Amino acid sequence: MKLLDKYIARQFLSTYVFAAISFTALFILVNLIENIGRFIDKGIDAGKVTLYFWSLVPETILLISPLSTLLASLYVTGRMSGASELSAMKAAGISMKQLLRPFFMTALLLSTLNILNAGWLHPKAAVEKNRFEMEYFDKKFEAISGNKNLHILESRNRILSIGALDPQQATGFNISLETFDGPELVSRIDAKKISYEKNLDHWLLHETSTRIFNENGVLFRENPGNDTLKLSLTASSLRDLGVQPDEMDIIQHYRYIEEKQQAGFSNLGRVIVKFHSKMALPVASLIIILIGVPLSAQKKRSGLAVEFGISLFIGFSYLAIQRTFAIAGYRALMDPVLAAWLPNLLFLGIGIIIYKIANK
Repeated sequence: MKLLDKYIARQFLSTYVFAAISFTALFILVNLIENIGRFIDKGIDAGKVTLYFWSLVPETILLISPLSTLLASLYVTGRMSGASELSAMKAAGISMKQLLRPFFMTALLLSTLNILNAGWLHPKAAVEKNRFEMEYFDKKFEAISGNKNLHILESRNRILSIGALDPQQATGFNISLETFDGPELVSRIDAKKISYEKNLDHWLLHETSTRIFNENGVLFRENPGNDTLKLSLTASSLRDLGVQPDEMDIIQHYRYIEEKQQAGFSNLGRVIVKFHSKMALPVASLIIILIGVPLSAQKKRSGLAVEFGISLFIGFSYLAIQRTFAIAGYRALMDPVLAAWLPNLLFLGIGIIIYKIANK
């Protein structure tokens, strides 16, 4: 790397670290002020509160990384422009592409670290965070696939429908099990409850109604007791639905999605969006460079204050758009993979336009 590249990279990295620490400290301070009354009322000791706030740091760094990158790139470029350093670089034949190189190389390093954070560090911290919030904030977490109206392709010719689910107990309610012969429905079992009996290695269907369809009509049978049933579905598969996506490392997350899709689980939009966001959010730091550097590459009478305001607007706009598309992906209003990556694609397009304008 050339001496100039090292100089720019060092300035950019130090400014990014300062911005990231400042935003993280501000977030924790606001959170502390908001919840200090709750901590005192519940008598939570300082050690647990400190551990809780440490568990928030990895997630906070992920969220504020694009904003910190934008502020750092804007500040460093604006300062060099104000000091006529950019003018001297242009006079020496340095193009916008060459100017962007040290910013991109540093942002690539930051994105890699953030992927490691999102993939492994944040999931470990999320376990402690979620445990604390459930115990002291009475927070409830929805099951990954929702807790009702699940439709599972239990085998090639059977569909298991669950009206409501308790994943912790591996228990379902308002059950329907339909068996097909090709396109034709051959039997249907309805039950009030399904639970796993470990000793028998079987599922128990409680209070069942069975219908068998054949050419002679419908045979109907009711059982007020329990029926045993052998399913390829395991109890652990249902319990896994109670694990939050934030608590899985990236490899576990991928395997979880693959396993559940092969098993025919529906309503996996939220877990798919969360998986791709673990990569899309860190990559945003690379994309944001295309906006920050060209935007501040020219001297402006308005000064850095206005540019900082613009960068804050852009940064929070990205987070708002990312959240909006994520919710759309959760609710199956759009493809979950697209929901995770579309904000990056939109800002990449904006960055390319700004770069071309500044490069003229």
